[in-house]
Amino acid sequence: MLSWEYPPKVIGGLARAVADLSEALVEQGHEVAVVTSDHPDCAPVEYVSGVRVYRVNQHYPSPQGFLDSVLYMNYHLVQAAVQLMSEENFDVVHAHDWLVAPAAKVLKHAYGVPLMATIHATEWGRNGGLHNNLQRHINDVEWWLTYEAYRVICCSEYMRNELRHIFHLPDDKLTVIPNGVTLKNFSQTHPDLDKFRNQWALPNEKIVFFIGRHVHEKGVDLLLDAVPKVLHHHPSTKFIIAGKGPMHDELKARAYHMGIAHKVLFAGFIDDLTRNSLYQLADAAVFPSRYEPFGIVALEAMAAGAPVVVSDVGGLKEIVRHGETGLTFYAGNSNSLADNILTLLYDRQHAKMMKNL
Repeated sequence: MLSWEYPPKVIGGLARAVADLSEALVEQGHEVAVVTSDHPDCAPVEYVSGVRVYRVNQHYPSPQGFLDSVLYMNYHLVQAAVQLMSEENFDVVHAHDWLVAPAAKVLKHAYGVPLMATIHATEWGRNGGLHNNLQRHINDVEWWLTYEAYRVICCSEYMRNELRHIFHLPDDKLTVIPNGVTLKNFSQTHPDLDKFRNQWALPNEKIVFFIGRHVHEKGVDLLLDAVPKVLHHHPSTKFIIAGKGPMHDELKARAYHMGIAHKVLFAGFIDDLTRNSLYQLADAAVFPSRYEPFGIVALEAMAAGAPVVVSDVGGLKEIVRHGETGLTFYAGNSNSLADNILTLLYDRQHAKMMKNL
């Protein structure tokens, strides 16, 4: 496995998806080695749930920019993988997204080992097109990886259609394998949830919870735009927004200028136990993405027992059936989002039904 992130280094959903897949393969009796970028709390080589994890330096030599850091990481990925593949026989190289494409191509041709690639998202999809040279470069590298791969995996029918459209991939090269979550990872919570809840909201307040990266495609700004209408009809509501990202400070400033900062708590990065506990306590877990190839956070919320509201885009509408397993709203429409949040806050019986499915 080649991946630029792996727990505890978690930037998005890719890290957890690669870890879950690697651990599941080990449970089935396979030998899995993951070569990935380093983390300050981890040794260069370690076993994690039976997976051999090799971590390489991403920031040496000192990069002059983002693309330099990607290139240097790939040099180190190749060095670590060559050492491994010179000592052992590997049957498959599996690359995850464009950031490891150069290393994947080198290993494929140097050792004659079949290359598989999973495309978790595309630059074209994240940005609604290609608008500058960096985006066009990333798109080219993504195409390069899919061209070099013998088989390309994507996580939803939506992504299959996207890859066919932008990279012109033939159907017999594409396989849809939906992401999954491990239920036991979402069952453990703080032992005293009532006491824990008091740290986050008043006893009479309903909790609306979001967790994810603070970037444009995740739609946190849409959630903020929905807050005034929700508060008008249901004043006793607290919005908890977890996660970080380039828009974090901008979003906090926006909440302040909208006059809703007292009702919106920006929690920053939270650990898994806190995440699980907030899912358990949430009256609505909201994921208002503008672009979502799969939407594993919605699946995690459902696994943890939270009723969900999601936008009707991408893989989310393949996961959530409106009115049955959750609620969907018109993507990009904060008024529709507010209406669906209010439905969960007022119709507790329906919310409980969807929560217990």
